[in-house]
Amino acid sequence: MQTTLSAEWVNESISVNDATYVSKRPSLEKRAFVSSTVERKLDEVVAKIADDKLKWMFINCFPNTLDTTVKFKMRDGYPDTFVITGDINAMWLRDSSAQVQNYLSLAAEDEALREMIKGLINRQLDCILLDPYANAFNDGPTASGWQTDATEMRKEVNERKWEIDSLCYPIRLIYQYWKATGDDSVFNAKWEKAMALILKTFQEQQRKENDGPYSFERHTGNAIGTLVNRTGNPVNPVGMVVSCFRPSDDATIFGFLVPSNMFIVASMRQLSEIIRTTGNGKNLLNQTERLKKEVDEAIQKYGIVNHPVFGKIYAYEVDGYGGCNLMDDANNPSLLSVPYFGYVNADDPVYQNTRKFVWSKHNPYFFKGTVAEGIGGPHCGKDKIWPMSIISKALTSEDKEEIAECLRVLVNTDGNTGFIHESFHKDNPADFSRGWFAWANTLFAELVLKISEKYPELLLESYTE
Repeated sequence: MQTTLSAEWVNESISVNDATYVSKRPSLEKRAFVSSTVERKLDEVVAKIADDKLKWMFINCFPNTLDTTVKFKMRDGYPDTFVITGDINAMWLRDSSAQVQNYLSLAAEDEALREMIKGLINRQLDCILLDPYANAFNDGPTASGWQTDATEMRKEVNERKWEIDSLCYPIRLIYQYWKATGDDSVFNAKWEKAMALILKTFQEQQRKENDGPYSFERHTGNAIGTLVNRTGNPVNPVGMVVSCFRPSDDATIFGFLVPSNMFIVASMRQLSEIIRTTGNGKNLLNQTERLKKEVDEAIQKYGIVNHPVFGKIYAYEVDGYGGCNLMDDANNPSLLSVPYFGYVNADDPVYQNTRKFVWSKHNPYFFKGTVAEGIGGPHCGKDKIWPMSIISKALTSEDKEEIAECLRVLVNTDGNTGFIHESFHKDNPADFSRGWFAWANTLFAELVLKISEKYPELLLESYTE
């Protein structure tokens, strides 16, 4: 039976061959933001997909950020965009950057989409200038979130966990927006002020002279939700930057979180290119280059260890004293996702050794069950696989069989919801966390988009079990 999805959900040209696959998109009048360019891209990719369930999941996931999470308006003559993470009514600098990733390449031909993304850039710069140590923000001084944490909370801040990637993702977003559209109007006085503050914050957290101005304590029974001594375990100031928390929002054990420091190097390369090409922020170039060099040299000297099975690999965390944490966490940036963020290419020998390590029983947060295998993390606990790790594995692979296997697992571990979740149990995909997690939906759609461009023949295969 051929069932065409109603036009109030998607374009009439999109159809599936099973009546049970009903679109999960909100009706047109209830969508938060509508882009005709995104809808055309949706049509284009769906037409290439043979597997009905994969088609259904892409229909649900690709526009999910626009459909459900975007709050766009004009403020003081400038676009302003607040992007919630999904089932938490707050904006993470990390999540919001990643959530619009798939729309960047379409922005050049869509003025409304371009203005929406510029609005997000504008809002992120405001957030950074308000508090560079915060990871999540409220839409105004609502005092929502973790206001009782022992740190310098503001009513506009939802959570104040210091995470390196919170400042790297906005640099990546503005760089990729510029490369996609050629629009250099975003490199204004506010941008320069925010970049200067980012550099200052990174330099403070190199902790060359002291621990810097940031401290944090949460009254909780969960050890990963707060910091030892309010500033974390001691580090030896070797050049890397301390990240008190991981991209999962869990506390680090050793403060030098290696994949996040790799993200700094990649981000400083991007910032340097912006400065050299546009001439904006010229007074920041020397600091940018110096930080990139110091962090990179410290990663190469202190972030690589000899593993008894895999040889030279990147550690997940180090302290500069010789202490290291050998593991990987599913959240990006992770060790698995290093090439995705551009620190090294996927064929880098140390990365390849690391890749084998993290996707093995030697990684304490690698789980293998009856329905899937993948990487999790302490945030959701033992035996909970994050689909994000499976997506990252595919996004950093050139092996078509490996990519196809990742896609098969993703299609069959959605708990029959049509969306990608934060985590699922290795033996039971119906046991999942976070039914509305826009970042994961975006990453899944990004994988399908990549496959449609590089390996379209994979979309002709069947994946549903």
